Amino acid sequence: MGFGEALAGMDLRYEAFCFADRYFYDADGYGIETLESWVSSLSGCASGWRRFDRGDWHVCLHDGVNLPMQGWKVHVSATGADAARVLEVVRPYCVAARLPFKFLRSPRIYANRNAKYADRSVSGKLITIYPTGEHDLKSVLEDLNGQLDGVRGPHIPGDLRYADGPLYVRYGGFVERMITNSRGALIPAIERPDGEVVPEPVGLPGWLELPEFLKPHVNAQQPGEVGRYQVLKVLQQTNAGGVYLASRRSDGRQYVLKEARPHTGLDPDGTDAVTRLDREARTLIRLAGVPGTPDLQGRISVSGNEVLLISPMPGVPLSRWLARNYPLTQRDLTKTDLNRYVERVLVLLARVERVLAGIHRRGLVYGDLNDRNIIVDDDDSVSLVDFELSFAAVDRRRPSGGTPGFRAPADRSGYEVDRYAFAVLRLWMFLPMTMALDLEPDKLADFVRQVRKRFDLPLGYLEEVLAELRPRSARSARRRTPLDQPDINWTSVRRSIADGVLASATPHRTDRLFPGDIQQFANGGTGFGYGAAGVLHVLDVSGFGRFPAHEKWLIDAVRKQPPATAGFWDGAHGAIHVLDNFGYHDDADRLIEKVEPQLASITCHSLRAGLAGVGLNLLHLATSRQDAGHLWHAIEIGGKLTAMLENAALPKRGRAGLMHGWSGPALLFLRLFERTRDRGWLDHADLAIRRDLMECARTPDGSLQVRDRQNTLPYLEVGSAGIAIAMEELLTAWPGASVASELPKLRRALLAEFVIQPGLMLGRAGLIGALAAGLRRDPDPHASRALDQHLEWLALHAVPYQGHVAFPGTHLFRLSMDVATGSAGVLLALASALDGVQLLPFLSDNTALAVFGLESVSSGRSVRVGPGGRA
Repeated sequence: MGFGEALAGMDLRYEAFCFADRYFYDADGYGIETLESWVSSLSGCASGWRRFDRGDWHVCLHDGVNLPMQGWKVHVSATGADAARVLEVVRPYCVAARLPFKFLRSPRIYANRNAKYADRSVSGKLITIYPTGEHDLKSVLEDLNGQLDGVRGPHIPGDLRYADGPLYVRYGGFVERMITNSRGALIPAIERPDGEVVPEPVGLPGWLELPEFLKPHVNAQQPGEVGRYQVLKVLQQTNAGGVYLASRRSDGRQYVLKEARPHTGLDPDGTDAVTRLDREARTLIRLAGVPGTPDLQGRISVSGNEVLLISPMPGVPLSRWLARNYPLTQRDLTKTDLNRYVERVLVLLARVERVLAGIHRRGLVYGDLNDRNIIVDDDDSVSLVDFELSFAAVDRRRPSGGTPGFRAPADRSGYEVDRYAFAVLRLWMFLPMTMALDLEPDKLADFVRQVRKRFDLPLGYLEEVLAELRPRSARSARRRTPLDQPDINWTSVRRSIADGVLASATPHRTDRLFPGDIQQFANGGTGFGYGAAGVLHVLDVSGFGRFPAHEKWLIDAVRKQPPATAGFWDGAHGAIHVLDNFGYHDDADRLIEKVEPQLASITCHSLRAGLAGVGLNLLHLATSRQDAGHLWHAIEIGGKLTAMLENAALPKRGRAGLMHGWSGPALLFLRLFERTRDRGWLDHADLAIRRDLMECARTPDGSLQVRDRQNTLPYLEVGSAGIAIAMEELLTAWPGASVASELPKLRRALLAEFVIQPGLMLGRAGLIGALAAGLRRDPDPHASRALDQHLEWLALHAVPYQGHVAFPGTHLFRLSMDVATGSAGVLLALASALDGVQLLPFLSDNTALAVFGLESVSSGRSVRVGPGGRA
C-alpha cells in the first residue's frame, strides 16, 4: 500500500500472518503434523478408504461410494474446547455409514481459522460431511443433532443452521469444478438445473428447491431486532464481527453497531469476540461521562450475535488525518509549514493525553492506543473508540492482542501500557514508520534522529520519547549493514540485499521458496510479483547469477500445482516468462497450454492480472522465439483491449497506474507498434494514458496524482509513477503525443521526501525506478536531487537480516523478499537506477543509459556520474 492507503486503510489481514514467524509473514498452519494432530488419532478408517491431505484438511473417501458432482454438505462447528469430543462422535459415525468426510488436521489449524483476522468464509468449519442424497442428508442431521446435544460452536456464515446445535447445511460442489472469472482466476462453480455452470454462491442458491425438512429451520432464523436499524456504512468487518454506522428506523437516530460473533474472532490467548464485547460494555459503563469517550446506548442480539449500540464520535481516524496533513509528502516546504504542523500536532497530542488521563482516573487502562482508535474532528478535538482491550489498572494480567508498532512490551503493566503507546504516538506523528519497531527495535534511534533532523520540537520532547520506548532488558550490540556506513558503497549494498534474499530461501517448503507478501498464500509462491519466478528474474538481471537448485524448485512447484490464474503479475504468465527466459521451454509451453482456455473469459484489462500482462508476454515470446502464432495472439488481445478502451465508462475507483489502470494496456499498444509499425497502436496508447489521467487530481504542491478514496497516490502499481513510466515510453516513440503536457506534473509527484514503505509497487523503490527512467530521457536537477534523497532514505527502511540488508514489506510488520513489496523489488530499482536494467519486463532496456553509470567494483568505491551525480 502507498502512504494514503497504508495509513488510512490498513489491511487487517496482515496482523493474522504475524504470529507464526518473527521476521516474515507466514501461515501458521504450514507443515503442522505434531503429536497434537487429529489425523493421528483417527481410527477405523483403513481397508476400503482413501485418505490424503489437501491444504488444512484431511480427506477420507470410501471406495464403494460414488460421489456426485454437487449436493448438500453438512458442516460441523465446535469451540476449541468441544472440538475433540465432536471429532470422537462424528468421525466414527461417518466411517460406520461410509459417508465421505474431511476434517481439519490439528487444533492449531482450527484456532488459526477462527482467529480475529482470519477469513470469515472459513470460520467455524471443523468437519465437512458429503451425504449422497436428501435421504442421507436427513439421517445425518437427525442422528448427529441428537449425539451432539449441548455442543457449541461458531456460526458458519452463509450456511443454514439446523436446529440450535453445531450442524450447518449448504449446497455446493462435492468434486472440484472451476470456471474462469473476469480476472482469469479459477473459482468454484456448480451447475444450475438448466445445465449452465455458474459461480458457487454464498448462501443458498436462489433456484434451489429446499427439502421440506429444512424449511422450518429457514423460517426460524429470520432476523428480528436488526430490522429496526438501517445500516448506513460498514466501518469494519472481520471474523470477529462487524462495526456499522446505522440509524434507527423509527426516529433516524444514529448509532455505531458493534457486532460480536460467539466462539470465534479469537485473540492469541483464545478470547472470543463476545468476551471482548462484554469487556467493552463494562468499560463504557465505568467511563460514562468521561470527555472523549463514547456512551453505551444499549445491547441487542441479532441472529445469535451480540451487538452493542454506541454513540458515534465525530471525525475521522487519526490515520486518515495524518494522510491528509503530513507535510513531508509535499514539495517546497517552508520552515513555517513545518512549524505550523508541529504546533497543531502538539495541541492534538495534549488532547489525547487528557482523554487518557480521564480514563486513568476511573482506574482503567485503555490498552489499545493507536492511530485507528483515535478519532479527530474538524476542529482537531479528539475522542477514543474501541475499548475491547481495556482493563483495570490493578489487574496483574492484561488482555492479549494489540496493534503492531503501538503494542507495549510484555514487561509493561498497568498504566505503563498506555504510556508506552502514547510515546509511540508522539514519535509516529512526525515519522509514521513505528510499525517497524516490533520487527527491529534498534530502528528507534534512527527514527528519533530523523525526526530531530526534520522538525523543530520542544526541548526534551524526543528525550522523553526515547526514555519511555527504550527496551528495559539488555540487548546485544546493534547489527549494522552497508547502508549504515557514512559513505555508502552501492556495490556492497546490492550484494548484501541479494545475499539476504538468498539466505531467506526455504527450498524444503512446497508452498513458497522466498518469503514475501501474504498474497503468496492466496496466489501461490511461484509467480512473478510475489513468488519465486520474480525473485529469480531479479537476481539474474541484476547481475547476481542463476541458481539451478532454486530454478528446479520453481519447475517442480509449477508442475505439481500450476498457478490458478493466467495473468502476468500473480499468475501463470509471470512464471512462463521466467521459465522461458531461463531456457525451460517445455515447462513454459505446458503452462501456456494449460491457461489458454481461460483467456477467452478474461475481461480485466490490467497488466497485473488481465489481458495486458498476458498480451505483453505473448509478444515477448513471439520475439524471443520468432513465433508468428504468439504474435497474432498478442495482436488479437490488443484489438480486444482497444474495443474495451473505446467503450469503457469511467469507474468510481479505477485505480489508475501501471498495474491496475490503462497504463498497462498502453504499454502493450506501444510494443505492438514497435513490432508492426502500425501507428494506430500509438493513438491507442495515447488514449489509454489519457484514460488514466482522467482519474488523477491536482494536489496542493502542483503534482498530478491518482485519486484514491479521500487521498491521492504517486506510486507505481496505483499512482503517478505508473502513468509516468508508460508516458515516458510513449514519448520516446512519439514525442508529439497529446498527453506530453501532463508529464511534468506526474514527475512532480515523485519528488516527495517521505514514503512510508520501501517496496517497488507501492513504495520508495518504485519512485526511484520512475525517476531514473525520467532522467534517462530528460536530465532534470530537481528530479536528480529527489533521487539522491530517496536513495538516502532507503537506510531508514533497511533492517538487518542474518548480517545482510533486508526491507520490510506491506505495513512494515515483517520483512519481505518478493518483487512487489520487498527486497527483490528494491534490488531491481537500484539496478535500474545504477545500471539501466529494465525496471520491469516489457519496459525499455537502458543499460547504456544508466543514470549514475557503472560502479567501480575494483576500487570498492561507488562512482556515480550522470545527471545530478558526482564522482
